[in-house]
Amino acid sequence: MSDTITAELVSIDADLGADKAAVIRALADRVAAQGRADSGQALFDDAWAREQKDETGLPGGIAIPHAKSASVTTPTLAFARLAPGVDFGAPDGPADVVFLIAAPDTAAEAHLAILSKLARSLMQDEFTGALRAADTPDEIVAIVDAAIGEGPAATPAAAPAESAPVPASDAAPRARIVAVTACATGIAHTFMAADALTAAGKSEGVDLIVEPQGSSGYKPLPQSVIDEADAVIFAVDVDVRQPERFAGKPVVRSGVKRGIEEPKQMIAEAIAASKDPAAPRVSGTAATSSAATPAGSQSLGRRIQRILLTGVSYMIPFVAGGGLLIALGFLFGGYNVTEHAKDVVLNNALWALPDGGLGQYLGSVFFMIGSTSMGFLVSALAGYIAFAIADRPGLAPGFVAGAVAVLMNAGFIGGIVGGLLAGFIAAAIGRIEAPRWLRGLMPVVIIPLLASIVASGLMLLFLGRPIAWLMQVMNEWLTGLAGTSGIVLVGVILGLMMCFDLGGPVNKVAYAFATAGLASATADNPAPYLIMAAVMCSGMVPPLAMALASTVLDRRRFTTVERENGVAAWLLGASFISEGAIPFAAADPLRVIPASMLGGALTGALSMMFAVQSLAPHGGIFVFFAINPVWGFLIALAAGTIVSALAVVALKRFVGAKTPAAEAVAA
Repeated sequence: MSDTITAELVSIDADLGADKAAVIRALADRVAAQGRADSGQALFDDAWAREQKDETGLPGGIAIPHAKSASVTTPTLAFARLAPGVDFGAPDGPADVVFLIAAPDTAAEAHLAILSKLARSLMQDEFTGALRAADTPDEIVAIVDAAIGEGPAATPAAAPAESAPVPASDAAPRARIVAVTACATGIAHTFMAADALTAAGKSEGVDLIVEPQGSSGYKPLPQSVIDEADAVIFAVDVDVRQPERFAGKPVVRSGVKRGIEEPKQMIAEAIAASKDPAAPRVSGTAATSSAATPAGSQSLGRRIQRILLTGVSYMIPFVAGGGLLIALGFLFGGYNVTEHAKDVVLNNALWALPDGGLGQYLGSVFFMIGSTSMGFLVSALAGYIAFAIADRPGLAPGFVAGAVAVLMNAGFIGGIVGGLLAGFIAAAIGRIEAPRWLRGLMPVVIIPLLASIVASGLMLLFLGRPIAWLMQVMNEWLTGLAGTSGIVLVGVILGLMMCFDLGGPVNKVAYAFATAGLASATADNPAPYLIMAAVMCSGMVPPLAMALASTVLDRRRFTTVERENGVAAWLLGASFISEGAIPFAAADPLRVIPASMLGGALTGALSMMFAVQSLAPHGGIFVFFAINPVWGFLIALAAGTIVSALAVVALKRFVGAKTPAAEAVAA
């Protein structure tokens, strides 16, 4: 008997709403009503956030909204056969077969594998045909059970339909292709793309083997299979794991959805690439295991951007956790907690409290944990920059180079330089043709050893001191500006950067600059706290301004979808998620981006004028306890939001004005 789907989770020929948000919400509420999620709203928020990143509609009238959510207590499938169908963004029209896949964020591999089985079954016409022909919820449950292997195998629905056997006797040798599929959540699209490519390979007479890299893990293809392949297909939304195995192979690279929607075209491109000496190839050499760059077709700028963003993305958890703990330290222990925190932690206990009592003790504990976490900031940044360049062999040299940067007071710039050095040196060493007996030692001993010596040696002997001097000059300049009107200009610049590309590289550079500086902030050097406040406050402006404009000020200037996004943007903006404004910017960049930058610049300037400090690197209004003065933060935020909202409305009205066609706006 199934534990993943029940008759109560099935709707047949139902009208769950006019759009996909309504359908997802209805299914999420149903999951919660069955006691499988703590909150239907929380599950909807997670599924909707996933939907915003990439629509889940698929060819054939199928949609699979899905999410891993902390609110889900039991891995669950909720099903709806819609009448009429609802648009989920598929190229061929509305979807009438919808599965909401809800997995706990700590789901075990077995559960994820079950959910993945369903995704694979959806690529089979027999399975979807049976779902459309079923008369009762119990029939649906039985069909799904058979597909995911939880119920009696009454119907062999999971068996693939082989329609066009290809003669293998005469003619030319069959092309041999290997593929990797991977999506952000690793539950659904990963396996659907794998099956679509496999089926297309059979119908095209190609020997194609796929390695799905999902949340439940992956089984690496035998190296002999990879070596014999004529070309590689990467249908991925995330980095390929162990890309060095494919080094030197002609490669066709695309998003995972293209693997589902256009598998035959991708196979044709791979066959063409295998015959084209000038085709892009996976970088590195087959004899080594160090090359991490996914495709030779990336431009240098794009590659550097990817490398830096990888380092920043791995660094942020250290900053976020450490920053909030430090803020809690101040909240419990007061602003002089920094003076005695170490002594308090080492010489006291819960049963032997210091003179300041429980508050001072807990504050000291929070502060020391947070400051220890922040101590990893530069090393993590450097380590994962190197990892992005040279994969695992670059990790240790990167961390060591980052630690050397800290030792020499070279700050986050030293970390970036050290990480880049370590990564490129490790990658270069990895390209050396090593004897067969030495190859096994290359990634675990030789490359980390030599790259650490060279990269950290360069930092110690030549680069560390100039970078440390540069950082000192920068800190002194910022500290000097903190008491003058010049700091306002810094706020304006940071505000412009935060609102320019809404989570893109310019935004991330400003954010990395602010968060990396927190490690050096003290009561005597408050400039990093000022910068952090200006960055966070101005980064909240674009989504809040779009929310204000689209849901309050002038709804008629926005489409129905934008107004729906505007509702969600209130929360995203309040949480300091600048990406909440991306749907607006993507639809109308020439109006939305300038308006956002205008408000962001104003907010950054006001934040500096009011000397607002933030001890937390993220969280928006939800970390108010780490912001001082809160009133200054709120005034700056409100001013920028209102100005941006008015600006975007004015631009839409008077600059190439157009009203969304055929959109009747409800009062």
